[in-house]
Amino acid sequence: MPEREAGMIGCAQQRSMPGRYAGPFFAAIDLGTNNCRLMIAARTASGFRIVDSFNRCVGLGEGLKVSGRLAEDAMNRTIEALRICAERLHQWPLTELRAVATEACRRAGNGRDFLARVLRETGLKIDIISPREEAELAVESCSALFNQCSNAQNAERGVLFDIGGGSTEIAWVRLDHRRNEHTLIGTTSLPLGVISLEETFGSGHGTSYDDMVNHVFDQLAPFESIHRIYREVLQGRTRLIGTSGTVTTLAGVALALPRYNRAMIDGATLPGENMCEAIRTLRHIGPQGLIEHPCVGPDRSRYVLPGCAIFEAIYQMWPIQQVTIADRGLRDGMLARMARDHALYSASVRRRTGASNFAKPYTATHGADFLNNYVTL
Repeated sequence: MPEREAGMIGCAQQRSMPGRYAGPFFAAIDLGTNNCRLMIAARTASGFRIVDSFNRCVGLGEGLKVSGRLAEDAMNRTIEALRICAERLHQWPLTELRAVATEACRRAGNGRDFLARVLRETGLKIDIISPREEAELAVESCSALFNQCSNAQNAERGVLFDIGGGSTEIAWVRLDHRRNEHTLIGTTSLPLGVISLEETFGSGHGTSYDDMVNHVFDQLAPFESIHRIYREVLQGRTRLIGTSGTVTTLAGVALALPRYNRAMIDGATLPGENMCEAIRTLRHIGPQGLIEHPCVGPDRSRYVLPGCAIFEAIYQMWPIQQVTIADRGLRDGMLARMARDHALYSASVRRRTGASNFAKPYTATHGADFLNNYVTL
């Protein structure tokens, strides 16, 4: 099962203690509709190193589509996970912390009240970010991947999608390989994620799966009509990058991995047809097969086919032959921003003061380089 999609028991990996690194240390919390995620990183000469992480599937957005509010049980589960995050944060001499909440707290009538409760009970200040910033952070985390694979230099545009629990973010990106830069042309946020789709159509077994695909396809149409992405796809100059538990799961199935292996998945580029074949495999094995599958498991079996339906609709709308898989997300984008900003600040202070013992600037100044160089312990 993907480490970033751990079950209710949580997945806490404290890989080292602060004494091993001089720092500075940065931390990022991503509170999504389905998962609560923490990542802590230390600066290294070539980027940053992940020194601690924690994931828990909390289902914060369960029932939100019907009630319009966060349920009490879901909030309690989330508070419990955030207390663990706070405890882990206290073990590190952090230079900066950023904590964000996404679709569930954006949409819920009591979302802001819940975050005020989080602050009171855990001491964590969590900001609700806009769909635009959510897409920007996803692009930041995956920037290096736009330049990977054999035909990357031929690509002039990129489509990045991030399938979440309550929404799906789509980013349309202009690529400049000569300058190693990218420009965000446009974004859209579909109010469709694995939880919201499951609550509307069910878990995707039988004919409900095709209904989900058609529904998502229709929701993509306005963005396509504005940007005419399909026209660019036909010219063969467009990259497709997916980041989410859905696409990493599909990659694991397509590669026939005996269990999830991030090193084999993150940055892999697979034929789109192989991803579609993996969907057919998951649909064929039925509910019990999903529970038993090493890349799915009981905690995610309800949501994997709704996620597959979102991917399939995206692939039908923009049938790009190769799909690049990213096991990275908002936490990675936040860490890249913090590390880059700190490097620029450190360099500025050094120029003004001539201080030789101030934090040494990073060797790279672009978020993509940081993320391309990070190492997990």
